[in-house]
Amino acid sequence: MTATPAIVSWGIATVLAVTLAGCGLGAGHTPTAVTLTVTRDFGSRVLTHGGAPRVRGQETVMSLLMRNYGVSTRYGGKFVQSIDGLTGGQESGAPVDWFYFDNGVQASKGAADTVVYPGDAIWWDRHDWSQTEDVPAVVGSFPQPFLTGITGKRLPVRIECDDVGGTACQAVAARLRGIGVPAAIAGLGVTGGPLTLRVLVGPWSRIGGDAGAREIQAGPRESGIYARFSSDGRSLTALDQRGRALAPMSGDTGLVAATRNAEDAPVWLVTGTDARGVELAAEGLRADVLHDRFAAAFHAGAVISLPQVSG
Repeated sequence: MTATPAIVSWGIATVLAVTLAGCGLGAGHTPTAVTLTVTRDFGSRVLTHGGAPRVRGQETVMSLLMRNYGVSTRYGGKFVQSIDGLTGGQESGAPVDWFYFDNGVQASKGAADTVVYPGDAIWWDRHDWSQTEDVPAVVGSFPQPFLTGITGKRLPVRIECDDVGGTACQAVAARLRGIGVPAAIAGLGVTGGPLTLRVLVGPWSRIGGDAGAREIQAGPRESGIYARFSSDGRSLTALDQRGRALAPMSGDTGLVAATRNAEDAPVWLVTGTDARGVELAAEGLRADVLHDRFAAAFHAGAVISLPQVSG
């Protein structure tokens, strides 16, 4: 899913409005139950552990960051240069910069213009964007965006399954309903509006043709997902941050990933090479498993973060 100019310009280096940076929007209601995570290298390293962030008044994503971390800017104060001394620019010959996600969605506007709502999970990550500057959605803020949605608006959720009565489908439904998310269940191919948060559950050979899923095969530049399936769906190849393919994983391999088309609701994929792989992915749909991961593969008893960060 190719980034629009607006997404690129805001995503590569988030715009800083100096007049709003040091404070919130004003004396509005302080958002509660907000989390703030700062990592590097696609979530592989947490920058600091600070507990619950300090929040005051009606916050923006930028004011929240600056209230809790040391932030420097560049280009006349317009762009984030560093957070707690970790800078953007070039690293090992590749471009690196700071990007942020609001409830698991890469925002389409600057952090100083994005209001923080109650329950929001704000995540900043500094990473290599040589393959794509647009990672439209990630899974590492689960159970967001299922709980409170996007920009303060909760979204309807529909689980679309290859086998509605199967173990994986029922496990995903139980997981979401267990955290208070009412989710409808339907078979594959059900049509719906662009503001429905869809969860596709089934082997890749069955769900890979869905418009919300198939761009994964075109690589991270289209989907933001650093993995691809073989043509028959029986093996999954993880990619590193430079887009280089690692050894294929076949048999009982699962994947949990998310993507998004423009301003539509995200599409989550709970899939795999076979029925057992899909079950492994469904079992991994948990906050303690997915936290700080852009996407996750499940193979041979291990959880594999995607992309794999090499070098």
